[in-house]
Parts: sequence; C-alpha cells; structure tokens
Amino acid sequence: MSWIYTTKTFDRWAKKANLSDKALINAVLEMEKGIIHADLGGSLYKQRVPLPERGKRGSVRTIIAARIGDTYFFLYGYEKKEKDNITQPEMKMLRIIADGFLNYTKAQIKTALENKQLREVKHNGQTC
Repeated sequence: MSWIYTTKTFDRWAKKANLSDKALINAVLEMEKGIIHADLGGSLYKQRVPLPERGKRGSVRTIIAARIGDTYFFLYGYEKKEKDNITQPEMKMLRIIADGFLNYTKAQIKTALENKQLREVKHNGQTC
C-alpha cells in the first residue's frame, strides 16, 4: 500500500491548475510501474501529470519526493508553458525539503496532517 501526501503549498497550486487527486494517483501508479519522467537524484522525481482535456503534452510538471512503492510527497508543480525547468537553487531547496519529509516518522506525519501542512490523498475514501 502506498501513501500519497501533498504539501499545503502544492495543494494551493494544484487547485489553481485544476489538478485532481485522481491525476496524482495516476502519476504515482505510473511511477510504480517504472514510468518516471526524470530521476532528479536524492529520491526526488519529476513527473508529468496531464490536465483535463490537455493530455501530457499540455501537462503540468510535478516534483515528488518518493520512496517508490511506499511513500510519495508532492512538493512542487508548474506548467511547462510557464517554466522550462526548475533552477539549481530551487533544486537545492527541494532536495532539502524532500529529505526532511522522507525522514518523517509516522508521528511527525500525523502531526503535519493535523496541522494541515500535509494532506493525504485518498482513493474512494481509502488510503492509496
């Protein structure tokens, strides 16, 4: 069973981009099948996620901290038309954030969920 979380910042962006939880779940399922757009190192991945009626060519890019097959944290997102790639300073910061989340204990995740710093993505009311 995989655990999928989004950060508060990612959720604000995803809402504006009209990105659904179903699309996030599908991105994780692709990763679990070995379909990964870019391995950025340090358990950080870039994954394309299609938007409704736009497909992958008109998709958004998401940055995910992940232990493939176990835990996924959606950290950052952007539309290709707005930005070609993330900058080196952004990459450095994302690696630090990824490392922090991937080393969270279950108690720390629970606290982050209670404080609404993280949100658990559920499928049909169930944890993914």
